[in-house]
Amino acid sequence: MSRIKFGTFLAPHHPLGEHPALQFQRDLDFAAHLDRLGLDEFWCGEHHSSGWEMIASPEMFLAAAGQRTHRIMLGTGVVSLPYHHPFNVAQRIAQLDQMTGGRAMFGSGPGALPSDAHTLGIDPMVQRDRQDEALGVIIRLLRGEERFSYDSDWFTLRDAQLQILPLQEELPMATASSISPSGMKIAGKYGIGVLSIASTSAEGLQALPTQWSFAEGAAAQHGTSVDRKHWRVLMSWHLAESRKQAEAEAKDGLQRWHNEYNVDVLGRPGATRVEDADELLAQTAGRGATGAGAAVIGTPDELVTAIRNLQEVTGGFGVVLGFAHDWADRAATLRSWELLARFVVPEVNGYSHGQQRSAAYVAENKKELMAGASAAVLAKITADPRAAAAMAVTMQQAQAEAQGGGFRPGAAPTGDES
Repeated sequence: MSRIKFGTFLAPHHPLGEHPALQFQRDLDFAAHLDRLGLDEFWCGEHHSSGWEMIASPEMFLAAAGQRTHRIMLGTGVVSLPYHHPFNVAQRIAQLDQMTGGRAMFGSGPGALPSDAHTLGIDPMVQRDRQDEALGVIIRLLRGEERFSYDSDWFTLRDAQLQILPLQEELPMATASSISPSGMKIAGKYGIGVLSIASTSAEGLQALPTQWSFAEGAAAQHGTSVDRKHWRVLMSWHLAESRKQAEAEAKDGLQRWHNEYNVDVLGRPGATRVEDADELLAQTAGRGATGAGAAVIGTPDELVTAIRNLQEVTGGFGVVLGFAHDWADRAATLRSWELLARFVVPEVNGYSHGQQRSAAYVAENKKELMAGASAAVLAKITADPRAAAAMAVTMQQAQAEAQGGGFRPGAAPTGDES
């Protein structure tokens, strides 16, 4: 893989207690911040319970973000397709693309929170099949196929066709993929991209090397193709000028997120409370005996190394998405993303390598380069009598100052003032 793109994945995961209206505004400000920094993609999700994940309509949020941003692509990460009639999803995505000037990306999934499916009375056993079925219909609608009808056990279409198509001729699409092969197989079936959202866990990272083969196998089976440049891998990080500073800024918020959300609210399988914030930090950042961590909490250089290692392990991917979190306070969080843009992106993609090579060349050859330049200047000065006289005065002044004496115009060049 050559250059990769960078973006964020905003679930969001916000601690309880803050005014929801202010949380929405802060997330919109965050989108504008990343746009100014030149990042490529911004994704946000759909959730209806748990308290912490409080964006119910990614399309509505991204439409607002589109008014505050200029170039960053805006993706639904993801629309839970079993919760919606496919025709309505297609209409909203097409409208979002029009309203954002062709910057929409359509990400879909089966639904992540069991509490959401329970609220809507949806059997978890049918969610992935329904995502697959709905996605096939939505793709036909977004591509502007002739009117068609469709009968399903959970939705019906009669002579369906969108009256407004997306602004983009080829709207970017991706499906969520976790540890199971389901998401990768759907991506291969329809020839679309992938959002590997479980890679923020140690188990998810370990599964990545084998994941892409499922997409390739499904693509071969269905006569489509998949491209690694459309594979988006989620990573977690908090950056500062030093590892010590990054750890101090992130450890308390990390502990609250882990204990209060992952354990107390969600009850994630295998997750247990950790009462020592330093112990949890060591586990998360891979400071223990195994050295395997789910996040980089340190310097930009450490994140560069982690990204390159992950590229090598997976065989390459096209986009790195940083998991958006509130581990640190607002100012430190924004500064972390600024450090990403200033130092990680140019190093990974080689934007600053030409400057580094130029500085190294000049440093290695400075004696020869300066000698040649000095000789050229001296030749021009000595060829002009007035310039030569002025240079003599300048050299006399420099010599006098070096010897600790004063200098007076017209003084004898020998220093004899009698």
